Amino acid sequence: MKEFALIFRLDNQTDFRPTPEQIQERMNWLAGIAAQNKLADKGNTLSNESAKTVYADNIVTDGPFTEIKEFVSGYVIVKTDTIDEAVELAKANPIFKIGGNIEVREIVQRK
Repeated sequence: MKEFALIFRLDNQTDFRPTPEQIQERMNWLAGIAAQNKLADKGNTLSNESAKTVYADNIVTDGPFTEIKEFVSGYVIVKTDTIDEAVELAKANPIFKIGGNIEVREIVQRK
């Protein structure tokens, strides 16, 4: 099986706080993936308040910026045979109800 990162993006909602119901929906989604033995890493939420961007020549800026359209809010790693199967798992995530989207990328293992 291959591993795929599901990268969650939200519209610029810096003050967004999920309701208990939204949290439960997400937990149910994760439990469904785990029940299929396809959850490699339950992932984490990424802060949009404590972030920096490092560029060439040691230039460091604050980020993400409030003027960006979307920000990465978190990730989960699933294990499936194909990217299409990972996409199908992503389609059931409740993030779409709040205007978010999910980027699916294969994780390439370094040897």
